[in-house]
Amino acid sequence: MGVLPLAAPGAPPPRRSSGGGRGGGDVNARRPNALALLLALLPLLLLLPASPAAAAEPKPQVKLSQAQAGKGGDITVSGTGWRPGALLMMLICGHAVPERGVIGGTNSCANSDGRAVTADTLGAFSKKLPVVEPPKPCPCVVHVATVTGEQALVDAPFTVAGHPTAPLPEPTGGKLAVLAATRLEGDSGILVFFGAPPSRRLEITVGNLGAAPVKDPVFQIGTAHGVFAPQWEEQQWRGTLAPGQKALVKLPVQLSAGAHGDYQVSVKYGTKVLAEQPWGVGRPWGITIFWILLAVVVPAAVFRIGMAIVDRVRPGVRPHGNGRHRTVRLPAFRRSGPLPARTEPSAPKSTATTTALPWFTPDSAPSENRSTTKGHS
Repeated sequence: MGVLPLAAPGAPPPRRSSGGGRGGGDVNARRPNALALLLALLPLLLLLPASPAAAAEPKPQVKLSQAQAGKGGDITVSGTGWRPGALLMMLICGHAVPERGVIGGTNSCANSDGRAVTADTLGAFSKKLPVVEPPKPCPCVVHVATVTGEQALVDAPFTVAGHPTAPLPEPTGGKLAVLAATRLEGDSGILVFFGAPPSRRLEITVGNLGAAPVKDPVFQIGTAHGVFAPQWEEQQWRGTLAPGQKALVKLPVQLSAGAHGDYQVSVKYGTKVLAEQPWGVGRPWGITIFWILLAVVVPAAVFRIGMAIVDRVRPGVRPHGNGRHRTVRLPAFRRSGPLPARTEPSAPKSTATTTALPWFTPDSAPSENRSTTKGHS
């Protein structure tokens, strides 16, 4: 039998648990106090900043096995922080620095000697890249960019041994980039159903990522149908974009009359294609209905005109009444013998006299009540 602790003078007796377990009453007594303390600390927990590891997403990075190599060799390109399963393209580009990117786009890169690689489930990759001379002089970089999905790219400095070097051109203006998805807004109207040119308004949100302002930029709008190359048309946007400023640009787009099918609308600034937007144009069924009606109405009209001409030139036909009903005069038949003599109409018979037949006498004429004379004298 255990020894119970002595209570302090004047203290209330200890509370016992009704469940029979040791210390059960103390736990029940402390539970409301703990809950109140947790509710009091909850606002403070919400105000605490998130941990750096959870707040900052990993950025794509690229590392090279060598910073310099000659033509004909190869280097190993490794990367981390990329989107899992992303398809990447690796190129050696000239006329480029990481701060300004590749000047001139992929035209400054050795595209035919590039390599494709896919990031693993952790967003990492490693692959060898042959060293070739790019079409532009150095400074050079190893350009790694995503092919599909969200755009991401990294330029790692690299030197091609023996390749000529030239200074980069001074920046003459800002650098525009698309910051949001493009949209085709507007409606062409009912006349497009009958072959009128379809038209829309291309809306893009662009931002100036360069160090100089861009004033009244000139964009090029291209429309491509099927496998054909786009037809470019210049559109100037009135306004000025300061460095770091963005704006909503609205550019009109119009196709040729009677156009239908799947089209691809592209917008280009300088030599760089900023965005592409598909556009499905319905078939102008009004033209089809018009040709069907024309194929029915024209032959019917020609037939009616022809019948009217035939009625005019047909011999022996004369109009009767209001011209709708016509009487046809049949041709006279020729007789081989002489024509009979024309007799005058006889006078009406008198009821008082009776004309006798030439071969009967009044006494010998047969009557209805008299029997036949055959066999009598």
